[in-house]
Amino acid sequence: MSDDHTKAVSGSELKFVTFTVAGQNYCLDIQQIREIRRWAPVTPLPHAAGGVLGVMNLRGAVIPIYDMASRLGLGITEPSERNVVIVVAMDDNLFGLLAETVQEILSVNEDQLLPTPDVKSESTREAIQGVISLADDMTRILDLRFVTGSFSRAVA
Repeated sequence: MSDDHTKAVSGSELKFVTFTVAGQNYCLDIQQIREIRRWAPVTPLPHAAGGVLGVMNLRGAVIPIYDMASRLGLGITEPSERNVVIVVAMDDNLFGLLAETVQEILSVNEDQLLPTPDVKSESTREAIQGVISLADDMTRILDLRFVTGSFSRAVA
């Protein structure tokens, strides 16, 4: 794992919040998540980057909302009251991720984290930090830098 916060807790238990996007399982480090909200309509922005649905007012702060399915190349989500917005923090910025459902908090040891398979796709390596395999289920660990399009700046 190349992520700094994962290295810092080497050998200890890690906690992830799991969620579904386009019927597939993903997760984020629980420390990145600020809250989980029900879907509410957003205000669209003209000329917004791909996958940005618009903005939402979160207690006086205006935050962008990303369609995770669109950002991951899995189609476009038609938001409904059944969807959730996962509010996350990265580099002192808040933003929301549109997902189908939030499933659970997953506790795993570092040795249960598997590297992202070499599928000869730069986008896959940028989007996915690793994989957690439990029983017959595979959950991908999402890299927030990919979601916001800041991956190349963060690595440089």
